[in-house]
Amino acid sequence: MLLGRDFVKALKQIEAEKCLPVEIIASSLEAAMVSAYKKYRNGNQDVSVHINLASGEIMLAEKYMIVEEVQNPDAEWTLGTAREKGHGSLDIGDCAYVEVNPENFGRIAAQTARQVIIQRLKDAERQIIFNEFADHIGDLVTGTVFKAEGDQILVRVNDRTDAMLPKEERITGEEYIPGGRKKFLLLDVRKTTRGPRIVVSRTHPALLKKLLELEIPEIAEGTVEIRSIVREAGTRAKIAVASLDANVDPVGACVGNSGARIKSISEELGGERIDVIVWNNDPMQFVRNALSPAKVTKLEPILEQEHALRVYVRQDQLSLAIGKAGQNVRLAARLTGWKIDIKVLEPERMPTMQDLFEDIKKVSGESLWEDLPKV
Repeated sequence: MLLGRDFVKALKQIEAEKCLPVEIIASSLEAAMVSAYKKYRNGNQDVSVHINLASGEIMLAEKYMIVEEVQNPDAEWTLGTAREKGHGSLDIGDCAYVEVNPENFGRIAAQTARQVIIQRLKDAERQIIFNEFADHIGDLVTGTVFKAEGDQILVRVNDRTDAMLPKEERITGEEYIPGGRKKFLLLDVRKTTRGPRIVVSRTHPALLKKLLELEIPEIAEGTVEIRSIVREAGTRAKIAVASLDANVDPVGACVGNSGARIKSISEELGGERIDVIVWNNDPMQFVRNALSPAKVTKLEPILEQEHALRVYVRQDQLSLAIGKAGQNVRLAARLTGWKIDIKVLEPERMPTMQDLFEDIKKVSGESLWEDLPKV
């Protein structure tokens, strides 16, 4: 069958509209024609179809296996039948192909072909979308909020793909207005019967990591390393950084001039406060740094507990060390992996005469205390 240039042009148009390779479209059409032909013949034929993408010619052939005893007349010939049909050179086990030209497929066959083509194109499109995103899990994507109704929020990540933003992946209190553009972490891609299910996140610590890599050249280049990140999305985060170059201040590189770099990241995350601290392989110094901006006076291990420290701060630093609703110490503990017990260090004072008499009392006993003049 020769369908001509108009047929090839139609395939090219589908290729452009569906963003699918023309080879996939052609293979879908070939499968559709096989299905339609079998329905047209109402038999158990072994059929092959080949489409010439240059000329638009379609070759449809029935395949017959040469056998000693025929089990399926629709797909098998004896050696004698093969010779009668003009295939005298074939032997047992060979295959004969007979080209057919069914001019009148009929309405039912045509409808079958149409349905198969549509389904195969959908399947191919879904597979391409899955492959496109499955290789980029954990990457940063920019999307436009497409639908925000109740608990359902859809984000359009490209011209033909929407992603879900589940409730647990949203920043508490953040507004998701249709048309608004935000950056997301590509969290998961799964196959479903309705196509790929793509999930994005605004709360995952890796989103902050990707934003830091995007905004701070020293991190992208590897001069500054991110050693640990913890977040309570939308309110506060702590990141521990280290420099591989003695001439580069890791905190200064992340914060930027007048805080410009870290401020732009904070704004992208709805005003989330980001503490940048220096990583240290000495746990006690790392904990001290992690409790920033509080100033720690003294630290000591808690011997009866594993990976636990008692941290002493002055009274005026207590609220900073603990943070609002315990957030600062909680994040510091998660960042360092150490349990942290905050204590107030009582101020030292000079001994008084009363203290002196108390000491004498302990040493000499009650009788001496009673004989001493009252002060």
